Amino acid sequence: MAFQFNFSIDENESNEPDAHDKTDLQLCSPKHKQESTEKRKQTADTVADSRLGTDKHQDKTPSKKNVSFKAAKEHNIPEDLNKILENKVMETVADLYYINMSVVEMMCLDGTDREGIVSKSVSSHSDLIPGVYEGGLKVWECTFDLIDYFAEAEIQFTNKTVLDLGCGAGLLGIVALRGKAEKVHFQDYNSTVIDEITLPNVVANCINEGNRMGSRDSRKTSKPPLKRPKKAERLPNLLTNCRFFSGEWSEVTHLLLSSNKPFSKYDIILTSETIYNPDYYSALHDILAQLLHKNGRVYLASKVHYFGVGGGIYLFEKFIEERNVFSTSIVKIIDKGLQRCIMEMAFKDASENSTTGPSKIS
Repeated sequence: MAFQFNFSIDENESNEPDAHDKTDLQLCSPKHKQESTEKRKQTADTVADSRLGTDKHQDKTPSKKNVSFKAAKEHNIPEDLNKILENKVMETVADLYYINMSVVEMMCLDGTDREGIVSKSVSSHSDLIPGVYEGGLKVWECTFDLIDYFAEAEIQFTNKTVLDLGCGAGLLGIVALRGKAEKVHFQDYNSTVIDEITLPNVVANCINEGNRMGSRDSRKTSKPPLKRPKKAERLPNLLTNCRFFSGEWSEVTHLLLSSNKPFSKYDIILTSETIYNPDYYSALHDILAQLLHKNGRVYLASKVHYFGVGGGIYLFEKFIEERNVFSTSIVKIIDKGLQRCIMEMAFKDASENSTTGPSKIS
């Protein structure tokens, strides 16, 4: 049975988003890290103490007053792939297909958004509504920082189990699929994001670039794919390696650990721009602690500070240190524009036996 896709590819779009256009990325050398460690620690202590309190007997866990417990749900892949991609407009970036967000937003305003997150975002003039909408309709710039880092540090995904946490468009997980990951799971807070953006993006990339999914460096291809996606006579094999989830992190953890389906902890967890709100740090720490394999790694991309929300890399680093479960390392600093960082995390027991520098998981 052949499926015919009724969607188009906008060939006039720039291949790189403005936020990432020709960004100069600088690796954080050991010398650089050593020189800046004390300054970063002092900054972290100052910010953390002001945000979390300095009393030894005071609970330093950020307030949970804004944390919502949105029920978790697993999203099945429909057999009719034509329906997933129907009326979608595709763009390309970093040699990846992704859905044109503006078209999705217009469709959601016409009634396909059962959560109502688009109308609420528009009416509130905000990309973030705590407990309602957590920004998954946009591709944030730190996503591309992390994709670049995969190539530079030669991160290996082959035969690994990977979680794209707070996935949004799912580009990080798609890169892991290209790197021959054995399994890739995608999670976002909003079910609308999974159904209307993540799933279509993964389907489009699996169908159209299946013969190139083994490429390790997705950013070295000189020209993006501009042909109409191929027709699929059956579910692409790569899609059978994927699962999709929506809901709040603690609820997703419970769903995975209590499910009758086989589940193995993740070798690699990827997450970008998920530490903007300190109220979510406890839930993020817990899902990492419960779902990461004992020898696994977390790769987290973030801005140094999120103005108006209060979170940032130093505050999160301090929070992790206080919990004393993970070791952290700032493995890359991007100084162009608003400063951004890549952090690597591992369980303390595992990190004590590892060498310095970024880990090449293979």
